[in-house]
Amino acid sequence: MAAAGLPDFDVYLTQIKTHSVERTLLPLVKQISSLVATRGEAAAGGAAVQRVGAAVACAVERFVAVGETIADDNPDVRHSMVLACKEARAAGRAIERVCTGSDGSGMVTAARGLLAAVTRVLLLADMVVVRQLLLAKDKVARSLDRLESVSNFAEFVRAFTEFGGSMVELARLTAERRADLRDERRRAQVAAARNVLERSTLMLLTSSKTCLRHPGSASARENRDTVFCQMRRAMDLIHYVVRDGLPGHEEQSQELQPFSDSQEQAAQWEAGTALGALRGLSTQVRAARARGGADGARRRALASTLRALVERTHDFTDSAYTSHEHRQRILALAERIAYELERLVSVAVSLEEQGVSGTLAALESACAGATSAAAELERALVAAARDQARDLAPLAEQARKLASDLAHIGNLRRKLASSCGERESERLHNIASQLHEQLDHIIEVCKLLRHIAMSETLQVSAKFAEINLRIYGPQVVTAARTLAAHPGSAAARENLDVFVDMWAWLLADAARLARELLDLTDERPDKQQYSSLPRPGKHGTTSKPLKAVRLDSDEQAKIAKSGLEMKMMSSEMDAETEKWQGADENNDIVKRAKNMSSMAFAMYQFTKGEGRLNTTQDLFTQAEYFAEEANRLYKIVRQFSYQVPAGTAKKELLEHLDKVPTYVQQLQFTVKEPTVGRAATFSKVDNVIQETKHLMNVISKVVTTCFDCANKYSLCMPERVPMYWKPNLRKASTFKSENSVLNG
Repeated sequence: MAAAGLPDFDVYLTQIKTHSVERTLLPLVKQISSLVATRGEAAAGGAAVQRVGAAVACAVERFVAVGETIADDNPDVRHSMVLACKEARAAGRAIERVCTGSDGSGMVTAARGLLAAVTRVLLLADMVVVRQLLLAKDKVARSLDRLESVSNFAEFVRAFTEFGGSMVELARLTAERRADLRDERRRAQVAAARNVLERSTLMLLTSSKTCLRHPGSASARENRDTVFCQMRRAMDLIHYVVRDGLPGHEEQSQELQPFSDSQEQAAQWEAGTALGALRGLSTQVRAARARGGADGARRRALASTLRALVERTHDFTDSAYTSHEHRQRILALAERIAYELERLVSVAVSLEEQGVSGTLAALESACAGATSAAAELERALVAAARDQARDLAPLAEQARKLASDLAHIGNLRRKLASSCGERESERLHNIASQLHEQLDHIIEVCKLLRHIAMSETLQVSAKFAEINLRIYGPQVVTAARTLAAHPGSAAARENLDVFVDMWAWLLADAARLARELLDLTDERPDKQQYSSLPRPGKHGTTSKPLKAVRLDSDEQAKIAKSGLEMKMMSSEMDAETEKWQGADENNDIVKRAKNMSSMAFAMYQFTKGEGRLNTTQDLFTQAEYFAEEANRLYKIVRQFSYQVPAGTAKKELLEHLDKVPTYVQQLQFTVKEPTVGRAATFSKVDNVIQETKHLMNVISKVVTTCFDCANKYSLCMPERVPMYWKPNLRKASTFKSENSVLNG
């Protein structure tokens, strides 16, 4: 948008917080950019340029007149506004002089001065709007103070009427400011604060009435004090947001906890989520790859981001509601990222100290490994959060029913005899315990949803859903205790109903948030994906064959550990199948397992530079066959599982078996991944070995459990039966030659 020599408009946008100021400044920027772009014509004394210069000066004069009127009406900014208007008028005249001059020199300097002066006038005018909003906020705060100190109903009614009028004005101004703010997170924060104020107003009324009716009730006072506290926090957040970017707002930011962020927290908002930390880490790794290394400062930044990431993942792994499978996968991937980053840092140090050119390939490999691990961890975190989010709707429904049960406590206490009071108290205690348990679970889900939120609006929504549930959730039980203590009180009855309604609103917010995030993170593939690959040779996994590459000795050393682990699994599989081999020569599970063990051993030999697999393409082809064989074994064992009686053994078998398709697909996707360059090919080899190892591990468990079930229940293992017959109307069977036998 800027002309040559004119600062880009983005420089000025960093100072602008609202759409209205941006829209006012934009036409002027376009005119000035046009002038700067045609300053050659100005040197020739072009009439068109002179007319534009005069028009700009005239527009600035009208603009300054409005600014001076604002200064007259607002003593707080009068001095600053008058100075800014003086600067703007002088800058407008300078533009006009340049346009009518003979050489057109000084155009860029004059344009910069005019933009700076006009921007300052607009920001001062915006400050007037902000101060009007803050005055309305202060008026509401004074009304709250008066409400809190009333001692009788007549005074309370007058104070609440005044408070209501102040709240209407504040609601109007905050709605306008929210619509005008350019920053998405700030808009979401104002919306969250407005929701709290709006929903808390009715609770403020009923809790204050109950407290006045029962001044000795500690639970009634707790209800009222909690509402007052939350409303003040919401107004503090509004104060912080609207003053953001204005002079003198920094010293205010430290007082706004827990509702609002300090300035440092605000700058690191996205990094406060696991997803933000992961993406920040990926950005740093890509930067290291682009620069060909990482200096000391960048290495420290990587370590800091890793610590933040590990801390964020603790919310997932420490949650009592995260499944064991998700927890183990997240921990394993976090360890893998730490290992890859350690490798990256080691390579970067070698490059910095020795400048060895051969380590560039190692740097590429380490960066690829770290990026891949970060992507996998992101998918694992999203999967764990989605798993819990699916439980939120039934959880919210149960919590609503529990709150409804609480609402009936007072009526029952009033109707039942006094001898039943102890029983009802026990029931209240039991319902409260269940409600607190449900509340803890819902809060945990909201916390995880914030970590995977992909927009600042959803992050803010999840954060404040968690805060409001944590603070207002227990107050439902407190209101019920007040009613239980005063079963005949109409004020306590109304107060409980209002808190139950608030509870329902909060649950609806959490459920809506879960639905939105489930929709956003739902993976919808463009095509149907199949669980097995076509046979190599007929339908390749890539449109273009990969160049065959042999691993050198350094690369073989790097993947030696993975290869050795796979060899150990292969040996364990052989030992397990050897026990059963003599029992039945046609045992299909044994034969498939031994076939896979043989393939795994060949892949292990490849990591040592031995055996029949000579190139990386040979390895990838072998991995395809390995995945296909695992898929066949899965189908055979699935059929066998129908024979196993229900019980612990069958449950264990199915738990292991259900993991096979996932590992098969992961291996197939890894083999399909296209690569360019030797470093990327080596990274792919490493990933293929890792995925094969994972698949081999679960297959070994499946086979062992199969044989345990067969022994325990005396079951017949599946056999490789030749298809030498087929139905015929005239004969019972028609025998065919042995050459037409199909293997499974």
